[in-house]
Amino acid sequence: MTIAKVALAAGATIAAYGAWKVVERILRSLFSPLHDLRGPKNASLIFGNLEEIRRADTSALHEQWVEQYGKVMKYKAFFGENRLFTMDTKAMNHILTHSMDYEKPYEARFNLARLLGAGLLVTEGEKHRQQNPSFGPSTIKDLTPIFFQKALQKHATQKIEVLSWLSRTTLDVIGLTGFNYKFDSLNVDKEPSELNKAFSMLFNATTSFTLLRILQTYFPIFRVIVTEREKNQRKAQSTMLRIGEDLLRQGRKHALGEQDEFDEADEKGLSDLKGRDLLSALVRANMDTELPESQRMLDEDVLAQVPTFLVAGHETTSTETMWCLFALAQRPDIQSALRTELLGVESDAPSMDELAALPRLDAVVRETLRLHAAVPSTGRIAMHDDVIPVAEPFVDRKGRTHTEIKIKKGEGIFIPILALNRSKAIWGEDASVFNPDRWANPPEASKDMPGVWGNMMTFLGGAHSCIGYRFALIEMKALLFTLLRTFEFGLAVPVEEIEKRSLVVTRPYLKSNMKAGAQMPLMVKLYSS
Repeated sequence: MTIAKVALAAGATIAAYGAWKVVERILRSLFSPLHDLRGPKNASLIFGNLEEIRRADTSALHEQWVEQYGKVMKYKAFFGENRLFTMDTKAMNHILTHSMDYEKPYEARFNLARLLGAGLLVTEGEKHRQQNPSFGPSTIKDLTPIFFQKALQKHATQKIEVLSWLSRTTLDVIGLTGFNYKFDSLNVDKEPSELNKAFSMLFNATTSFTLLRILQTYFPIFRVIVTEREKNQRKAQSTMLRIGEDLLRQGRKHALGEQDEFDEADEKGLSDLKGRDLLSALVRANMDTELPESQRMLDEDVLAQVPTFLVAGHETTSTETMWCLFALAQRPDIQSALRTELLGVESDAPSMDELAALPRLDAVVRETLRLHAAVPSTGRIAMHDDVIPVAEPFVDRKGRTHTEIKIKKGEGIFIPILALNRSKAIWGEDASVFNPDRWANPPEASKDMPGVWGNMMTFLGGAHSCIGYRFALIEMKALLFTLLRTFEFGLAVPVEEIEKRSLVVTRPYLKSNMKAGAQMPLMVKLYSS
């Protein structure tokens, strides 16, 4: 048999396999209990309604659909697959609190694993419970001085692009507090560290979205094709693994109270936290003699947390802080009142408890996290057939009233984080308005939100809620405390010029210059009393 015939046979096999998987998905959707739910018309046989969602402003289309079809509906995902979309808080609570019954979709975990390895954001079940880094209040309290160390290092000119500078700041913070590593990103005159370069390579390789990537996600047979993107990812992951092993070795020494074997810590990128970083805390917890063997993590599991700490610990916080400054730039009256409260604190670097005692700062942070949730949505998949309870009856497209949602094993569920945070049914007619005063008396309906913090969905709820939310809150407050005591922020472009786009995290783009990438220019000047 010639090479050409072998290639032809292989191609035919792949095509037949792919065609069968597509037909299987279409048939499953036709016989699904979700089939009769109301929802938008399927816009594409391949992409379903996903391309419409991608083109729309973040969460805007979902909120429009709620107005048209009610709190329980469906829309189409890839290859005609039904996806349940519900704004019913009782249904959402059931889904989030039954984490073994509703896991992250395999496709989402595959793409995250390609980027981050098998860390906390990817694992499920028993493995997820093992990977539980120490983000408790006492740990965060010890790390609060580091937040101010980096916040006080900020510099500004008359007009700056604040997103990139905040991203540099929070990358430095998570390097130090996460695993005792100096990125030194705020020092523009210094050569980036090896880990910094690897991190940049890893995420610069993920900016495009191709048909091959879709095929590799849904059909494993296509994963034999290695792209230039994957080569760069593997190279970056190899560097992160090697440095991670060194960090893990140092973490063990700190946990055992041993001294570093070398004095040139700064040259190796290590700081002087002496075991107070999160990786060392995780190592100490993992070495506890009273920890059951079934809950003990392997070295590879601990190492997998390095890229997870990097992503979860810096991208979301820098983005949230940026959206807060954007909101305050539009409301100088709120910005001025907040600055007055902050200037009333005597210390330039207050403790965690002192930050928590500032009511106006707390209200501004809460309102930012509600209105500008960095991660606007996520997904789950039913691990078996189930009946989901609802708080309110709903009507399907045939006019029948239902008091529960039936779902089949393997069907997907959309978790509308931002849409719930901005729901008029929960927050009132001004739900889309930045109004920190609402937190003096939150609406009664917000108490039914199944989120882990603040009567909102921003940090999710249940077993997969964000374990680092305390870390994010204190870091964000520390940054705002320092920046607003020192600078005044104003708009540099009209509000209408800013467009939100979400690829995991929601970032701002200028409509007139989309090719320049995510950016948030603001007018900045030194505050003068």
